[in-house]
Amino acid sequence: MPLDRPTRKLAAVLAADVAGYSRLMGVDEEGTYARLKGHLRELIEPKIGEHRGRIVKTTGDGLLAEFASIVDAVGCAFEVQRGMAERNAGASAGERIDFRLGVNAGEVIVEGGDIYGDGVNVAARLEGLAEPGGVCVSADVYEQIRDKLDVAFEDIGEQTAKNIARPVRAYRARLDLGTAVPSDAEATVSSVRERVALAKPDKPSLAVLPFANMSGDPEQEYFADGITEDIITALSRMRSFFVIARNSTFTYKGRALAAKQIGRELGVRYILEGSVRKAGARLRITGQLIDAETDVQVWADRYDGVVEDVFDLQDRIAESVAAAIEPRLQRAEIERARRKHPDNLGAYDRYLRALANFYLAGRDDLARTLSYLKEAIRLYPDYAPAYALAAGCCVHRVNEGWAEDDEHDRAEGARLARAAVERDRDDPTVLWMAGHALGYLAQEWETAVALLDRSLALNPNSASAHSFSGWGRCYFGDYETAIQHFQVAMRLSPVDRMSFLYLSGLAAALCFSGRTKEAAEWAAKAVQEGPKWTTGYRVLASSLAQLGRVDEAKAVMQRLLALEPNYVLAMTVRVYRPSPAIERYLEGLRMAGAPG
Repeated sequence: MPLDRPTRKLAAVLAADVAGYSRLMGVDEEGTYARLKGHLRELIEPKIGEHRGRIVKTTGDGLLAEFASIVDAVGCAFEVQRGMAERNAGASAGERIDFRLGVNAGEVIVEGGDIYGDGVNVAARLEGLAEPGGVCVSADVYEQIRDKLDVAFEDIGEQTAKNIARPVRAYRARLDLGTAVPSDAEATVSSVRERVALAKPDKPSLAVLPFANMSGDPEQEYFADGITEDIITALSRMRSFFVIARNSTFTYKGRALAAKQIGRELGVRYILEGSVRKAGARLRITGQLIDAETDVQVWADRYDGVVEDVFDLQDRIAESVAAAIEPRLQRAEIERARRKHPDNLGAYDRYLRALANFYLAGRDDLARTLSYLKEAIRLYPDYAPAYALAAGCCVHRVNEGWAEDDEHDRAEGARLARAAVERDRDDPTVLWMAGHALGYLAQEWETAVALLDRSLALNPNSASAHSFSGWGRCYFGDYETAIQHFQVAMRLSPVDRMSFLYLSGLAAALCFSGRTKEAAEWAAKAVQEGPKWTTGYRVLASSLAQLGRVDEAKAVMQRLLALEPNYVLAMTVRVYRPSPAIERYLEGLRMAGAPG
């Protein structure tokens, strides 16, 4: 007689436990037990019922529940954590109880009233990965809710677990516990509006959105963008602020989104937006500062002047924003927003046009950038930013294999970098551009690191400075510091359209540090984000080869050579200070088939 086959079904499984339960019981056994039972009876059990779930079983410090709907399971998890935050408000450390919640979706085995199988085991593993007061979900759950709930998650990669055959990809959420979530069990999916935000810094944080061009002339778009960039730079130089980088905020250009949404996505409290109207010699700049958490306007003003007053207007806006956010800011902090400006507006105008083309990052765009910069330098020979950006163009041409004469571009880029520093040692943008150029083009690694450090001392909020400081340290051989700088850059500019620079840099630093598997993962992301950026392919090819995945490495190398036909290994050799780590990297490239 055949054995009865076990009953199987698909379910969303929620696993919960108390963080630090043994410690709490050791301090106050009876009180902890009573508080835990109270939370279960008064909050968790009702929430599970409201979301059409069923408690499968309880353990000493947790429980297991199942739901027919993934959305219900995740919504329940969020409401439980929100309710716990409210119940813990004002509680002492010995009285506070924090749950960790994991949610998985999959097939389970049903036996009596209990459930078993990988679907349950994975949920338990995810619960262990969650932060106290947090929620962690599997990739299957994430894919089901990503377009249904307004939720952001952090991808924490593949995780291995006991008794589970394959690694599980996990996503961790940090809840914004200041926003209410509807508790109506019959609410539609679209009404469940939970947002998991980037953790906000412990100082005033803001994002400056691209100022609108109100001139009625599309040709003036570059001017409005340039005004926005200068205000970002001015505010970034204030140590009291956390300012999101230009490349992230410019992804919102032309998009009509609520300040609350942008604030959540960028992890900032304040949003500055405005407009620029240029009519002949007359100029009007308007600005308004919005508290993204409350959607309340904090400050608004209008500045009228002539084009020649543009720098004064920018400084006045920066000062007004600073005063609105932090009334106690000292005048010395306000003065950090001021910087040197060229006396000749024609040179500045050409620099803005050059900058607009540089961000396009194509070969022809780079040629136009250099043309504008040559004009700017001709009109104002002491304008340091023009020299520094021109040196950056030389770096880009050499790195991408676009230089007609590689040695000429290296020498010219180094000359321009030195000229920039000679003209201004106090402009942080000049310093990081020039420092990186000298490290990459001339192998002046010690000088490069010194200039990059000075840039960060003057402007610690610059994502670009952190990124290129990371690259400078990769050239120099300080890989652990490089990793830290790339991580800071990604936090300062979380939605940067040029994120491939940060991703490939982090991948390189990890590769040099011997963390080859992680390096391959980040390099793959870099290639995905910047499919024309050849550095990502180099790091990916070497990492894969070092991992023994030589066939994959060779395929990546072929893609690299299709983008950069003139690439030879010698071009990479001269960039980095010799070390065993770099030799391993180069050997990986050789195994991948890099030409000599």
